[in-house]
Amino acid sequence: MINYALPVVDLHRHLDGNIHPKTIWALAQEHHLELPADSLEALIPLAQVQGQTSDLMDFLQKLDYGVSVLADVDACHRVAHENMRDAAEAKLDYVELRFSPYYMAHTHDLPMADVVAAVVDGVRAGSREFGVKANLIGILSRTFGADICMQELQALLTHQDKIKALDLAGDELGYPAELFLEHFKQARDAGWFITIHAGEADGPQSVWNAIEKLGANRIGHGVAATQDPKLMDYMARHEISVESCPTSNYQTATIDDIKKHPMPTFLEHGINVTLATDDPAVSNIDLENEYRVAHEVIGISQRQLEQIQLGGVKAAFLSEAEKQQLAEKAL
Repeated sequence: MINYALPVVDLHRHLDGNIHPKTIWALAQEHHLELPADSLEALIPLAQVQGQTSDLMDFLQKLDYGVSVLADVDACHRVAHENMRDAAEAKLDYVELRFSPYYMAHTHDLPMADVVAAVVDGVRAGSREFGVKANLIGILSRTFGADICMQELQALLTHQDKIKALDLAGDELGYPAELFLEHFKQARDAGWFITIHAGEADGPQSVWNAIEKLGANRIGHGVAATQDPKLMDYMARHEISVESCPTSNYQTATIDDIKKHPMPTFLEHGINVTLATDDPAVSNIDLENEYRVAHEVIGISQRQLEQIQLGGVKAAFLSEAEKQQLAEKAL
C-alpha cells in the first residue's frame, strides 16, 4: 500500500510510546526493577494493547510500563536510538519523534534537561547510523498539570535549537488549552512549530482552541473536527494538517468502528492528511499496517494514499529546501 518510490514519513510517533516489551524486560533486569510479570511473554499483554481499551486514559496506562524502566539517562538514550532503528526497519525517509521529558523522567526522578539531552543524542546517533532524517517534538504532558508542563518546557528550551516543535498531549478533557497559553506563547517565540492533540477525547471546540489559542500548525487525531463543517473548511483553507492514526483511534475507543474513521471526510473537505503510527510498540503495528488499514478497511484509494504520502512531506516541520530534497525521491 505504501508506494516506496515516494517519500515515506511518519509525523506522529511517540518515542516514549515506542519502547518494545523486550526492551522493557531487558532494562528491568539490568536495573533490578520489579514488573508485574515473571517473563517477557507475560509482560507483552500488559504493555501492548490486545484489541481495544476502554478510553484514552486506559490506553495511556499501557505506556507507563515503558517509562517505568528508564532508570538512568543511558536508558533514555537507548530507547531514542532504538526508535531510529525502528524507523529504518519501517523504511522511513523522515520521522518526527515526540517525547515528554517529565513522563520519561518522573518514575526515577531524573533531571528533565538531562533526559532531553539523552534523547537528542540518541536520535542523532541513530539518524547517522541508520540513515533516516529525524526531527524532535517536545511534549507537554497536560495530565500532570500546568506547573509541571512549564518545567517540561524549560527543560526543552535548554536544547532549543535541537527541538523543532511543541505538542500538548495527555488528558485533553481534563486539562483544556486555556491552561497552557503562556507555554505555547514561549514556544512560538522560540521559533518552534506547534502540533496539538485535539479532538481525540474532547469535541470540536478543543480543536478550535488548539488553533486559535495555542497556534497549532497541525492537529493530532482531530477526529471530532468532523462534527463541525466550518472547522473543517477553516483547516483546509489555512492548511492545518491532520495527523491521522487509525489503529490508535480504535484502540483508544475514540472511534468504535475503524471502518467509520473520518479520514475520507477530511479528504473530501480538502484537508491535508498524513498517516502515522502514534505509539507503534504499544499498538503492535508499523506504518505499513496503517496504510493497509486505510486502504482495505477504511476504503482510501491507492491514489488517495499517494496523496497522503505527499501530504506528509507538505505537513512536515521542515524548511522548503528540506521538503524539496525529500520530495526529489519521487522524481
